[in-house]
Amino acid sequence: MGVEVNNESGFEVDEAEFSALAQYVMAQMHLHPQTELAIVFVDADAMTDLHVKWMDEPGPTDVLSFPMDELRPGSEAESAPEGLLGDIVLCPEVAVRQAQIAGHSTVEELLLLTTHGILHLLGYDHAEPEEEREMFALQRKLLLTFLAGR
Repeated sequence: MGVEVNNESGFEVDEAEFSALAQYVMAQMHLHPQTELAIVFVDADAMTDLHVKWMDEPGPTDVLSFPMDELRPGSEAESAPEGLLGDIVLCPEVAVRQAQIAGHSTVEELLLLTTHGILHLLGYDHAEPEEEREMFALQRKLLLTFLAGR
């Protein structure tokens, strides 16, 4: 799995850890081994620009996902076709505030948001209560099993 991590935020990030998480999540979701993903960390101003442009919402947000090839999870019997999964854009400045509210570290919040972003790229959503339960349970399971294996 090809994961490219770019940090344009000014916030110190362990790029290898985020790459490892993304590779783990993509493998658990049975994506093709040649699937590619980009993770970009940006500052609040850049995230605000993206949020306004793509979501027509004011201010910065924590994570935005931009799917490319509309890949979906595979199964143990058959992996998904190879392709470009897409881009995840994260804003550490927003994650700092959310981590304080949630009572965990900023790194844990960013790892959670990365997992969340990958699931969005795979077609998961949380617009409806049932969708939210399914997506949030899956992101929690994926993140906890990744962290347990570190």
